[in-house]
Amino acid sequence: MSEILYTYTKTFSPIGAITLYSDGENLVGLAMPSQQYTLPTSTVTVIEENLPIFDETFAWLTDYFKGKPPKTLPQIRLFGTDFRQSVWQELCRIPAGLLVTYGELAKKLYPKDSNTGIRARAIGGAVGHNPIPIIIPCHRVIGVHNNLTGYTGGLAVKVKLLELEGIDVSQLKWPKRTTKNTV
Repeated sequence: MSEILYTYTKTFSPIGAITLYSDGENLVGLAMPSQQYTLPTSTVTVIEENLPIFDETFAWLTDYFKGKPPKTLPQIRLFGTDFRQSVWQELCRIPAGLLVTYGELAKKLYPKDSNTGIRARAIGGAVGHNPIPIIIPCHRVIGVHNNLTGYTGGLAVKVKLLELEGIDVSQLKWPKRTTKNTV
């Protein structure tokens, strides 16, 4: 089995350091400071390098953090099951400034299925494995009754991203065991 070469670069943002990963042409991962990113294969070589895809992604992130709607998505390549990929594609359809629940995602993906509770939990698992957070906006998904739910970058980062998008976060309910740390 031959090794696969991935490249990475780092940038700083209002939420801290961000590491980007590429297969040479496409963005395959984005990691925030509080997260451990795992590349999609076990036989890899990773080198630091500057690539055009990173420049495109930096431009997208710069616009996003300035509150400007980013133009087009950087070229992305997703690794995951068909189910996970369908969930990630649906996340990309959630516009900035809008929140949806896991149940609402389940109803969109499976409109004829009456087991939305079971589907919502499965969707939560797929959302939690999103390899390109921020760009694939999993931070726009909340629990039922405006409950804040986990986020790969931490709930304080999730709230910061939602505030950047103009969402009134005062109505969101923090989990009982979580403190409202700031970014």
